[in-house]
Amino acid sequence: MPEVNAFVSALSQALDDSALMTGDRIPARSRSDASLSGRHLPIALVRPTSVEQVSATLRICNDHRVPVVTQGGMTGLAGGANAIEGSLVLSLERMSGVEEIDTAAGTMTLKAGTVLETAQKAAEDAGFLLPIDLGSRGSCQIGGNIATNAGGIRVIRHGVTRDNILGLEAVLADGTVISSLNRLRKNNTGYDLKQLFIGSEGTLGVITRAVIRLQPLPVGKATALVALPNYENAVQLLAKAQAGLVGLSAFEIMWQSYFGFASQGEGLKLFERSHPFAVIVEQSGTPDSAALENFLAMMFEEGLIEDALIAQSEKEARQFWAVREGAAYDRLPHLINFDVSISVGRLGEFADACEAAIREGYPDAHVAFFGHMGDSNLHIAVAVGASDPATLHAVDGIVYGIVRDFHGSISAEHGIGALKRDFLHYSRSPEELALMRAIKQTLDPRGILNPGKLLPPA
Repeated sequence: MPEVNAFVSALSQALDDSALMTGDRIPARSRSDASLSGRHLPIALVRPTSVEQVSATLRICNDHRVPVVTQGGMTGLAGGANAIEGSLVLSLERMSGVEEIDTAAGTMTLKAGTVLETAQKAAEDAGFLLPIDLGSRGSCQIGGNIATNAGGIRVIRHGVTRDNILGLEAVLADGTVISSLNRLRKNNTGYDLKQLFIGSEGTLGVITRAVIRLQPLPVGKATALVALPNYENAVQLLAKAQAGLVGLSAFEIMWQSYFGFASQGEGLKLFERSHPFAVIVEQSGTPDSAALENFLAMMFEEGLIEDALIAQSEKEARQFWAVREGAAYDRLPHLINFDVSISVGRLGEFADACEAAIREGYPDAHVAFFGHMGDSNLHIAVAVGASDPATLHAVDGIVYGIVRDFHGSISAEHGIGALKRDFLHYSRSPEELALMRAIKQTLDPRGILNPGKLLPPA
């Protein structure tokens, strides 16, 4: 206790009372991200309002060797933002706001705690599109999006978060501020330092500000829900859409197991009969749906699709997306979520192998597949009737073992965190892991930044 008291005393001298919380003032939500796998309250919660406060906090933590867990919107599903025993939690919720929109350069500079939807609306008001978009847009924060290199529903056109970041500011473990707020699209001046922090999940530094590349705001969009008889037809449809549909911005696939459950949950019957697959096709930058209608008519004539519904209003488009976002799954007990990446041509084969392997161990399991087919990202929803640690580890082992066999990635967009750490070697070589550990040792020699996350023990 004397060491803890000295640590808290040092924080109290550096921070005002509104920024520092200890004891009963720390809310229970500081334990865990949306995976609900966190079990520990931190010994202190710091809610900074400036990079200077972040720097002071990290310097004190480094001096006292206290672990630091950075938290944003807490929407992650990999346990990456879970507090650990004896840690300090650094919440960036008060470091929010858009600082600048450069309309000439098409860039936005903003603080890491800014909620994604807030940034999207600010960009739209200025006549731009912020290309990053996730289902959790109303609560996730830009800093967390960058720290996990979030993907989302429009990667097929605009890329993952990494592809849209021009510069950022980050604070190292010892309190050093690295301000690399580049606003230039061309800047070939040595190492691209921002890439060290994008996708690092708070293990190399704390992201505090960023510069995001904006895109012109599309004029209109068209959305269709398409029914297909098999996965092979979906592959052909994607290839033809990429080649012949200008402004393709989304291509989201749902297996019937997912589509049927999610549609029922929304109280919707969108097709007259059941189809093995459903795909949302979205075209941006078009004044009407004529081009999409003509394209789908050709696909029907070629026998690739079985049925298609073209949204006649924004309300109908939102219904399609509501099914895709699958709120009904939030009510399914003991749900286990997976987020993997497999070569597009083998996604169908992978899903068959994965479901068979799960049902071999859990015959009555609910297993459903959906995802961002255009960028090889598949989500898997599994419920086996229990979610205790032993069951979770067993199901993880089954799914990630199949991912390894298909030479895929155990994480497409949710990060590694604590829950996938033990399986990282399924997707990364020993040489890659050794280099990651060397970078970690260089930037965080005392190992205070999010320990136990992302990197498995050597």
